[in-house]
Amino acid sequence: MHRALLVPEILVQIFININLSQPPSSQILGWPQSSTRKSLASLALTCTIFHGLAMDLLWSDMPGLRPLLGCVTRLHPVIYDPESKYCWSQDADPLAEHEFHQFLRHSARVRNITISASNYFHLLEALPIETCVFPNLRSLSWLVQRTEIGDLPFFLAPTLRRCYVSELQLYMKHIGARCPDMEDFTIREDSDRAQLSETLRSCKRLRRLQCPPFDSAAWMHLSTIPTLLELKIFIRRTIHYPLDNLNFATFLHLTHLSLDGIEVASAVAIIQHFKFPSLKEFEMHVRVLPWAEAEQLFHALSLCKASQTLEHINISSNNQTQEHTSDSLTAVRQFLCFKELRTLRLSVHHPIYLDDDLLFEAMTTWPHIHSLSLMNWHPSPATLTFRGLFAALRLCLHLQDLQVSVDARNIDIGPEVESFQHTSLKNLTMDLCELDAVNVEGVARIIYSMLPAVSQVMCSNGGVPRLWHNVNKHLDLLRNKPSSAPDHRNTEAALALS
Repeated sequence: MHRALLVPEILVQIFININLSQPPSSQILGWPQSSTRKSLASLALTCTIFHGLAMDLLWSDMPGLRPLLGCVTRLHPVIYDPESKYCWSQDADPLAEHEFHQFLRHSARVRNITISASNYFHLLEALPIETCVFPNLRSLSWLVQRTEIGDLPFFLAPTLRRCYVSELQLYMKHIGARCPDMEDFTIREDSDRAQLSETLRSCKRLRRLQCPPFDSAAWMHLSTIPTLLELKIFIRRTIHYPLDNLNFATFLHLTHLSLDGIEVASAVAIIQHFKFPSLKEFEMHVRVLPWAEAEQLFHALSLCKASQTLEHINISSNNQTQEHTSDSLTAVRQFLCFKELRTLRLSVHHPIYLDDDLLFEAMTTWPHIHSLSLMNWHPSPATLTFRGLFAALRLCLHLQDLQVSVDARNIDIGPEVESFQHTSLKNLTMDLCELDAVNVEGVARIIYSMLPAVSQVMCSNGGVPRLWHNVNKHLDLLRNKPSSAPDHRNTEAALALS
């Protein structure tokens, strides 16, 4: 054996690379099988030096309890019998005391586990509830619903850092005390707000939190956690979410705030009461966003203490409101205070005002912008011209995605006399409302000449798909057209020879 293999640091890197070299190729009895796993098993049997590390990697990620139960001598034949499949556990007796050490033989090596069914929980009935089955567990995905209160404690190790649960379990009320190093906590389904609040207030070191809405006490507690970086609140439908007794507080290091499904008034209250001096991303999605509430939300966001840090803004709504107004949202102007903006995406079922001067001012203000999407769901006349569009594009050479409404009826720019090309823009979506008055060939020639990276133009509102089909057809013809221009270098050479 080479001396290098006796150095633990080198051996660790070699085995880790082996473990990551190939993805699982098939699924046998719920345990991924691949040549990589076979290699690790062979290495574990090679020598004492290899055994410990190879076994750690082999048992690190578990899809459930079955592989551990397979270590029990009595259960091994039925578990790995292809004919028994999943029905074997129904008639199996709980583990006896002398079988516990077989079941726990490799459990200390498990770092990540996913529990998606409760089929095997009855086999652990005789196991003392204070037993820590997985003393080194780092990540738990708990997809089981309506389980007995005694099932979960086996999996809540003091070392747990990441926990994903489909619904909040009663035993999780003090999860922060039992798992003091918890960093990443996700609760998918709606929960009792008081219970959820008590659970969150037990956590002291969270870095990422995704969960349904919670009460004001939990908000205030989270503001005191200096490690918190990402906070996502979501619910499947827009609900009334009263927030009372909010005090002004600062989320010192929070970089990502996402609000999905809560009413606008609550979102405004959160933005107005809390400071986010490190915020980089803000996302919000609601089912319906009335015009007045949209303006209120944009204004509150423009006044928050993140004007020097916010880089990504994404605000959207599902359904078009029934209100009728001739006014346009002043959304773009509300966001001019964010000097570091990289992404701005607005899909709010309201016309968003944008003309040549405003787009030029915006691009002057956002020198780092990479994606600008202003979805226009209403068939309102566009006030942005091609000349204004390309004047603004000269200021943002890093822009890759663009979605705006352009007045394509008046082609006020000549691609033959313009030398400017924007080579970074790859995805272009243009919302047009007029069909018959558009010079399809002229629009295609402008895009072909000045936006060489754009392969086709998309239409988001679905109003004039035939127009964009024709534009893209002309684009293909221009790209595939053989060059008929004379080679001036050859002409000059021929004249010189004559």
